[in-house]
Amino acid sequence: MWRESITLMSKRVWEVVSSEVVLESPWYRLRRDSCRLPDGSLVDSYYVREHMGFSVTFALTPERHVVFTRQYKHGIREVVLELPAGMQEQGEDALACARRELEEETGFVAGRFEPVAEFWTDPTSSTGRFSLFIAHDATPDGSARPEATEQLDTVLVPIDRVLDQVRQRHVRAQSQVASIYAALDHLHLINPR
Repeated sequence: MWRESITLMSKRVWEVVSSEVVLESPWYRLRRDSCRLPDGSLVDSYYVREHMGFSVTFALTPERHVVFTRQYKHGIREVVLELPAGMQEQGEDALACARRELEEETGFVAGRFEPVAEFWTDPTSSTGRFSLFIAHDATPDGSARPEATEQLDTVLVPIDRVLDQVRQRHVRAQSQVASIYAALDHLHLINPR
């Protein structure tokens, strides 16, 4: 039954009639597609954000603290608490990005990064995905090098208090919430309320 459902769904793929890039930046491209739907109707302007993806790191210290950053995000014009994360650079894989971003944003480094999950960010209108890693035994032995637009504070949260940060709405970005739950589940630390 399930396989039949997948086969029926594959017949619902849209045909791209034309496509053009309407905006290009170092971080992403915005594409406008003209698409023919399975019923034959035409959607003239369907916008899709293309980007290389990003990595999120759940860095765990030997003392069982999780490394967070506190920083201003201009899109929402608020200061947020989040795990170290950042966009992949040209030619960079997800693991290299995770290592680089952890050190650049916090000064923490780790010898072992464990891949946990890969998520789509917004499959309706974006090609983006992000990869989640757990960095084990993270220590502040690196060199923080934030970008000019980043004013960061590093915050260490005991691992048994991490879910409280989500429940108390200190962490609210969907990629961050998904990463926290996935990492804690991977570490077998999710307890029912």
